[in-house]
Amino acid sequence: MVTILFHDTVFGPIHSRRLGVSLGINLMPNDGKVCSFDCLYCEAGYNAQGAGTDGISSRCEVRDCLEKKLQAMHANNEHLDVITFSGNGEPTLHPDFLGVVNDVIELRNRYFPEVKISVLSNSTQIDRPDVVEALKMVDNNILKLDSAIETTMRTIDRPASRHFTVKKVVEWLKQFAGQCVIQTMMTRGCHDGVAFDNTTAEEVAALADAYCEIRPLEVMLYSLDRPTPEQNMEKVERQELEAIAEVFRSRGIKVQVN
Repeated sequence: MVTILFHDTVFGPIHSRRLGVSLGINLMPNDGKVCSFDCLYCEAGYNAQGAGTDGISSRCEVRDCLEKKLQAMHANNEHLDVITFSGNGEPTLHPDFLGVVNDVIELRNRYFPEVKISVLSNSTQIDRPDVVEALKMVDNNILKLDSAIETTMRTIDRPASRHFTVKKVVEWLKQFAGQCVIQTMMTRGCHDGVAFDNTTAEEVAALADAYCEIRPLEVMLYSLDRPTPEQNMEKVERQELEAIAEVFRSRGIKVQVN
């Protein structure tokens, strides 16, 4: 099983195909995975590998780790484009996510004021006012919507909560109109005998309707680039992604294909 874990609270910098030179912040355990989704394509593997024993880093620990790294990078004149919340699960599950974001903004302003702050989130916690407040403060609020059809979303993303639905998340996403980027993984395959494909005409039309409701700043369309825990998944090639993007663009949606 794929288990690519980030073993540090602050990791990198690494080169992100979407964001550039990125310094990562992992708010989940350094020796396990904690997430409110259990996506078939997650590069960190399935949640079944467990949460480990290290626990979630405290706000103070995150701040100290980040400050040491930024101090060193600044002293060495290293290039940095973005500080990105990512890692071994869903960052907005951190109990003091708002406080951590405030600290990261303060440190960014001190050491690398031109650098952007990004959060990669699966959108499951955006019914919480503190999470909404925090996400509205960052430069790149990147939120997930892999399908606007319930059965497909549940097959690909496998949310932990049975109360999480497409209808709810589209409503929640609307509060970020013009202040979010929607990230959609395009893929098809089979899991436990259940076929899935979010590239069909029906799926694309449903996504287009949802995007028009949400009114994001931009949509990021991408497909598989790394090993996945589910082996029966197909990468959607760029030419097909561009064709899908044109459907969305015809509805007035700005789309970036990665």
